Amino acid sequence: MIKTLYVRVICTFLAVILFSLIVSFYIGLFVFKKEINQTGQNDMIAAGEEVIRLYEQLKPADREAFLASMVKLSAYPIHMYGLSGQVAYYGLKGTKSIQIGPEAVRQVLEGGVYRSSGDIAYIGVPFSYDGQPHAMFMQFSPQNENVMNRMIGFVLLLVLVIGSLCILIAARYLVKPVQALTRATKRLAKGDFEVAIQTKRADEIGELTQSFNEMASELKQFEQMRQDFVSNVSHEIQTPLTSISGFAIAMKHGDLVAESDRNYYLDIILAESERLSRLSDHLLNLASLDSQHHPFHAANYNLDEQIRQVVVTCEPQWSVKGLSIELELADAVKITADRDQMNQVWMNVLGNSIKFTPDGGRIEISLTRTPKEICFRIDDSGIGIAPEHLGHVFERFYKTDPSRNRNAGGNGLGLAIAKKIVTLHGGTIGIDSRLGSGTTVVVHLPNKPGGGGGML
Repeated sequence: MIKTLYVRVICTFLAVILFSLIVSFYIGLFVFKKEINQTGQNDMIAAGEEVIRLYEQLKPADREAFLASMVKLSAYPIHMYGLSGQVAYYGLKGTKSIQIGPEAVRQVLEGGVYRSSGDIAYIGVPFSYDGQPHAMFMQFSPQNENVMNRMIGFVLLLVLVIGSLCILIAARYLVKPVQALTRATKRLAKGDFEVAIQTKRADEIGELTQSFNEMASELKQFEQMRQDFVSNVSHEIQTPLTSISGFAIAMKHGDLVAESDRNYYLDIILAESERLSRLSDHLLNLASLDSQHHPFHAANYNLDEQIRQVVVTCEPQWSVKGLSIELELADAVKITADRDQMNQVWMNVLGNSIKFTPDGGRIEISLTRTPKEICFRIDDSGIGIAPEHLGHVFERFYKTDPSRNRNAGGNGLGLAIAKKIVTLHGGTIGIDSRLGSGTTVVVHLPNKPGGGGGML
């Protein structure tokens, strides 16, 4: 059974070449058969005329010996027909005489030249002997044909051998990168994402190799992201679980905890439980958004009213820090979107501004609308973000200050969820910040005809 591509390529090429040679041979024979016969007949006529010329010039006493010697020289067997019907044959060893029709004999005896029209090539020329007309027929010698066939066969065999050697080299050149790809794929399947194939080819195999290298690189990034994700989730879960477990064990032993501290420990356990619950909700939300099957309930509503409601909802957080909230919202900004999802975006963005703005700071929120888009902007006077962290703020579990975020109850998923929701609505979200000078978050949503930005 032929299993390897290398063997398949070679066998296919050899079969194609062999088939092509055979078909080409028979097609060429069919196309040039008439011309070959005509050329052969011309040669035989010329040979016959030369035999007659020599006979008339030499006037040999022994006609039989003369004709026999002419047959050996020309390699054309001779049939001699007389008026009275007698026939003489002068042939070569291994050749068979042919049957010549009486009509052909009569035509030559009358002084004409005859050319055969069948598969066997022969000619007839008039020959005068002792003043009597004779018909001399010369047939094509199989020996000449055999030489020609052997020559053609040798040429075809030589073409086949040389072509086969070239195919062996070419097939190896073609299959070698495929074999390299196979080995690299097996390594990739075993988790070796460092695999890379070096190639300088610019053909389809080169493009395939380049695509494989890009795929391996992306898989390596995905694997790193997966490991980071598992590590971050484990860390986020382990921290509150450790607190819950520690305080629960302490409370189980009454002699370790004063009665006055029990409510404090219970508050910590509840807070950590709520933190785990929020983490679980965020992870489920992200998984649902990533699956593209997240429920989407589009509705046409006033975006400015929703933002005012979000500010009111967050009032306990910003009022306790003495923050001033300035709103500059365009009136009756209609949008078609999922109200709950967009509400989560505004809550996450405003929540971050409140969380990282010092006491007594300010937050400015604006909403504008143009014929093409709706723009939401929030500026705060918070602590800002360092340049090295700015490009990572939308990554999952990324925290510019892990210790501060942990104390504030954050898990690094808020902005990731916000970006995912905005992207699914066909919009963009960006952030600009300078350390110690506050942060600006801008959300652009498409302003579609009929009332705003919708998803999908």
